[in-house]
Amino acid sequence: MSKPIHPIRPEDIHSLSDFQRKTREHIERMKQTGRPEVLTVNGKASLVVQDAGAYQHLLELADRMDTLLAVKESLDSINRGEGITLEDFDRELRSKHGIPNHRRATGTE
Repeated sequence: MSKPIHPIRPEDIHSLSDFQRKTREHIERMKQTGRPEVLTVNGKASLVVQDAGAYQHLLELADRMDTLLAVKESLDSINRGEGITLEDFDRELRSKHGIPNHRRATGTE
């Protein structure tokens, strides 16, 4: 099952100087909650710090999203009538590279 994605909450925003003074507390809180912290410099959001496991989870989600988008683009292309059939592709590839067209096994031979 997928881990939940946690939104940034006001209590997850801290100054960089507070993070530097209380690093262990911040790390423990991130490990317990699974939420990242936004660190501010001069009152402006500057950095996001998060547990390594949570970061890895985000990378995996981004990779899945890339895959889903590629599949969607492919399906959209097919729906627009672009591309060629598998049989045509097979024929063209074999012709281009001089690969003989072997009879396919039917299971009855």
